Amino acid sequence: MKLAIVHGKVLTMSDKVKKVIPGGTVLVHNGIIEQILEKEAPIPPEYRLMDAKGCFVLPGFIEAHCHMGITEEKKGMEGDDCNEGVDPVTPSLRAIDAINPMDDAFHNAVRAGITAAMIGPGSSNVVGGQFVVVNNHGRCIDDMVLRFPAALKVAFGENPKVNYSGMGKSPSTRMAIAAMLRKELLSAKQYLNSHKKDEETDLRFEAYRQVFERKIPIKAHVHRADDILTAIRIAKEFQLDMTLDHCSEGHLIAEEIKASGFPAIVGPDLASRNKIEVQNMAFKTAGILSKAGVLTAITTDHPVSIIQTLPLCAAMAVKEGMEMEEALKAITINAAKICRVDDKIGSLEPGKQGDIVIYDGHPFDIFTRTMCTMIRGEIVYRAPEFFI
Repeated sequence: MKLAIVHGKVLTMSDKVKKVIPGGTVLVHNGIIEQILEKEAPIPPEYRLMDAKGCFVLPGFIEAHCHMGITEEKKGMEGDDCNEGVDPVTPSLRAIDAINPMDDAFHNAVRAGITAAMIGPGSSNVVGGQFVVVNNHGRCIDDMVLRFPAALKVAFGENPKVNYSGMGKSPSTRMAIAAMLRKELLSAKQYLNSHKKDEETDLRFEAYRQVFERKIPIKAHVHRADDILTAIRIAKEFQLDMTLDHCSEGHLIAEEIKASGFPAIVGPDLASRNKIEVQNMAFKTAGILSKAGVLTAITTDHPVSIIQTLPLCAAMAVKEGMEMEEALKAITINAAKICRVDDKIGSLEPGKQGDIVIYDGHPFDIFTRTMCTMIRGEIVYRAPEFFI
């Protein structure tokens, strides 16, 4: 299919093409962005016209950390596959084996213009398992995958402590969490250095192969400043890439995070402060980190905050001091870079996937409605009043 989105205010979120194009045209062919035109030009007759006059045209938004389809809405324990909370070290678990694409959250995401998400296990375990990046439309999860494995989840602080101290098991302290993770990483490193192709494969340690090759990061659940610094310390010890997820007290140590070189995925700031370790959670964090030079994304941590509030979370960050463009980048190109899918999505550029959203106003305006959402060049949501 060939599509031409015309007359809209195009925000490309790209450093390679013009960032803002009033009255721009986006041409999509076979699911890929073909051209972005700055001036009106004759559109070949084989293109299906989509008139976005008075609308904003952006790359689809990206949720960089959530549990959509693993913690299903409205299904209780039967639909909750987020945490295998009986063993503190479970690296071989794969999110792709537990995501239900028919969870209503996927449709809600698409209606909000959120076209991709990084999805994975929760934070009850010191090592939780492998994340995946998916497009948010489909029935078969294998067909939705953008990157797998995408990261390996590890967790510090309150969650592993609470889960296992209640069982009378380790870890019950932050020291034990760090010690268990160090021991696991050392064992995995020794296995990978000594394992021969003809030897039996250990799935537990094979899960670390791409981590040590630095093809994927460890995805660290960290809220408190001391947990953030412990995660940085361990990642540096083992020379690993890492993302700092939640990073609730990141604003207190912004310079240290900048010096580490690790990116931050901030949130869910729209949620309540229902744990001791999130007492300093605030919408100002994302802006402070961004201004310090930290590559920053914003998360809802769905279902902690519902997925469709992602643009609202970014807008609240602007209200608390984040630059408007940086907040948009935090849910588009920055999120794509952190999730390592920026070669495919995150900005409107020729050669990238046709993940595009059309809004009838600025996406940070509370009254703005999604007119049309496209994934891989396919229209997956269209408001009844948006005629094409």
